Amino acid sequence: MVARTNTDPKGVVRAVDQYAVKPWGLYMARPTPGRAQFHYLESWLLPTLGLRATVFHFSPGYERDLDYYLDVGRYTPGPSVWHSEDHYLDLLVRTGRDVELSDVDELFTAVRHGLLTPEAGEQAVQTAMSAIDGLARHGYDLNRWLKTVGMTLTWRAG
Repeated sequence: MVARTNTDPKGVVRAVDQYAVKPWGLYMARPTPGRAQFHYLESWLLPTLGLRATVFHFSPGYERDLDYYLDVGRYTPGPSVWHSEDHYLDLLVRTGRDVELSDVDELFTAVRHGLLTPEAGEQAVQTAMSAIDGLARHGYDLNRWLKTVGMTLTWRAG
């Protein structure tokens, strides 16, 4: 955070426009150079929920029927650096309508090949199911659900 950068799992370092730290999470907003599908992304890392909530700002012609993209994983806060470990499962949230679980096959493959322990794989499924339940009980409204657990997410306009 001090350097205002984000390093992806492949080691690519990208400049970040904004970070914000809350007691329950970390916000990050940055451009996405070299990505045709979207030109900007915003994410909240939510360690106690095992989720990363992302809003993609899609480029014209690449729009998707999706409001929030939730990555299941382990998100570990630190004083100046946060770490993340992707647990392969993703949830696509369409506010007021539904949530779709994706990449179950990737999780199974990762566990089978030792990229994740069976315990981490089991935790990923439990995390995804808990999120699906929370979303369903709150009308598939991510922000409404998270407010009930003391988390108020803010996002850029547009």
